[in-house]
Amino acid sequence: MNPGEIVGVGNTATVYEWENGKVVKLFREGYPYQDAIREYENAMVVNDMDFPKPNAYEFITYEGKNGIVYDKVTGESLLDWTLRTGNLQECAILMARAHEAILKHDIRNVPDYKDFLIHQIKKASITKEERVKALHLAEQLEDGTTLCHGDFHPGNLMLSQGSISVIDFMNICRGNRLYDIARTVYLIEYTPVPAGADNPEKMRTLKNTLSRFYLEQMNLTKDDIKNYLSAISVARMGECPKEQGEAGREVL
Repeated sequence: MNPGEIVGVGNTATVYEWENGKVVKLFREGYPYQDAIREYENAMVVNDMDFPKPNAYEFITYEGKNGIVYDKVTGESLLDWTLRTGNLQECAILMARAHEAILKHDIRNVPDYKDFLIHQIKKASITKEERVKALHLAEQLEDGTTLCHGDFHPGNLMLSQGSISVIDFMNICRGNRLYDIARTVYLIEYTPVPAGADNPEKMRTLKNTLSRFYLEQMNLTKDDIKNYLSAISVARMGECPKEQGEAGREVL
């Protein structure tokens, strides 16, 4: 079986038509095998869980590139839909509904979120005193076995005829549900406005407003997740050192 027409292009992979209503996500040549196989294994772990997503089927190699066969998902990303319509309230409602469907699941056989935070904090370019403080905060966060997506934001939600499908399970972990909610708030509100945005100030306002609407839909406030946000903001310095976010060193 050879890949068909291109249906999507991302930073690390290209998605092609496959057989029987499926697609194959082929990673770029040189993309680490361990990262590709981790995404496949994560996708297989959640295959039978009850929330909207494309199922994964097999791991393949084609012309030196590793790939994963998934169900085909039609429609547009919730991010593109929201930028096109400006309907932040409906975006928040759809996000919250999909996120709650994930967070109701319990899981054991995936990494612990605190291990991820601690690993990234140790990589961050900060002072020894700052690192000690951040590590202490991360270690004091609550444990849990809730399924956390780890990268839940409108760009990883596909919208078709009013229904959402969740994609990209590279970063799934287990932990407290407040961690995954805080991670979403961080990704929406505190990551940088994309370079070249026509109106950066307007985009910043949209990001802040969507974050607020999303938290309201989750029946939470910033105060409820402040310690998680603080630990995430420092861990992000290790995870994405070139990223200049809006949050700064909240914990420090």
